[in-house]
Amino acid sequence: MADTRFIIQRNSLIISARANRLRRLAALGGRGILLLITSSSALVILFIFYFIIKDALPFFQLRGLKEFFTSTAWYPSSSPASFGATSIFVGSGLVTLGAILVSVPLGVTAAVCLSDMLPFSLRQLVKPVIEMLAAIPSVAFGFFALVVFAPQLQERGGTILSVAWWMITAPVAFLMLWIVSSVLSSRLPERIRSMGRLGLAAALAAPTFWGIWFVGRSFHALEISSGANALNVSIILGIMALPTIVSVSEDALQSVGGELREGAYALGATRTETMLRIVIPAAKSGICAAIILGIMRAIGETMVVWMASGNAAQIPRPWFNVLEPVRTLTATIAGETGEADHVTGSARYHVLFAMALCLLVISYAFNYVSDRIVRRTSRIGRA
Repeated sequence: MADTRFIIQRNSLIISARANRLRRLAALGGRGILLLITSSSALVILFIFYFIIKDALPFFQLRGLKEFFTSTAWYPSSSPASFGATSIFVGSGLVTLGAILVSVPLGVTAAVCLSDMLPFSLRQLVKPVIEMLAAIPSVAFGFFALVVFAPQLQERGGTILSVAWWMITAPVAFLMLWIVSSVLSSRLPERIRSMGRLGLAAALAAPTFWGIWFVGRSFHALEISSGANALNVSIILGIMALPTIVSVSEDALQSVGGELREGAYALGATRTETMLRIVIPAAKSGICAAIILGIMRAIGETMVVWMASGNAAQIPRPWFNVLEPVRTLTATIAGETGEADHVTGSARYHVLFAMALCLLVISYAFNYVSDRIVRRTSRIGRA
């Protein structure tokens, strides 16, 4: 009887040991599979870098760095060919800067309004409408920019710019006046403070809106020779970047939580002071990330700039003249790929990979900057 009990215990121990080994092997295999899945994205990026660098280096070995980065002569099909990409870099920077000026003020302001100013029911209606812009294909934006917006910009450019100036600056100016009046109303003498916040805002509004009207009036005298220019592309790219900036910024503002707001209100802070001094500084890492994501959307866009930028490899004169046609890196890669395929191995083929390498480096630099901002903000918050 005792021998039978011993055999049963020994068999159960053997089975238990085998089950433990199987569980450890299953856990090890599961961790290996998860590690492989997690690292696959990094491996894909490394392979992309490897193949682009491999095909970009022959161009720099053949032509060097000076012509590519300092010359403005872009004639890849002439004999001898010229591959100066300075004007293309300037065009990319110009349309990206224009898109930033359009999207960042509107996007951050809209995020602040959605987060802390609009009622919840209205926010639930407005935010999905803004996010629907991200679902529209970029070729549809490009077609609209080329077929609809470019002719209107060429025929009625001054009027359109004047109306756009009012649509952009008037709400922002009103919001800034309200903020300034809220901050100053508690710091001015009693005689001026008796005007109240609304009276102070009205007093500041007269010179502000007169200046806005004067600038908007001056736009009517502008004559635009071609509607396919940097301004057209900048406005469309800014609209395309808006959903990203608004959505991510609004999520960052919402993640601050109600405790900080309630604590600020309990200490006597106004709604504006709470937003400026508490909520926005606490959410600045998310807002910076949203802005960088919007910039990356503008830098990497191809179809809109290819269809509506004019594709002129030139530096606008005077500088920052957004009414002139330009060419960008993405549009050049898309436009030249078909013509360069039949001369694989030539400088005209490898220069496209050199441009792609520049785009990758720019993207990596922006991602690195955003990561550093988030890390620095997190360290300050923990301190």
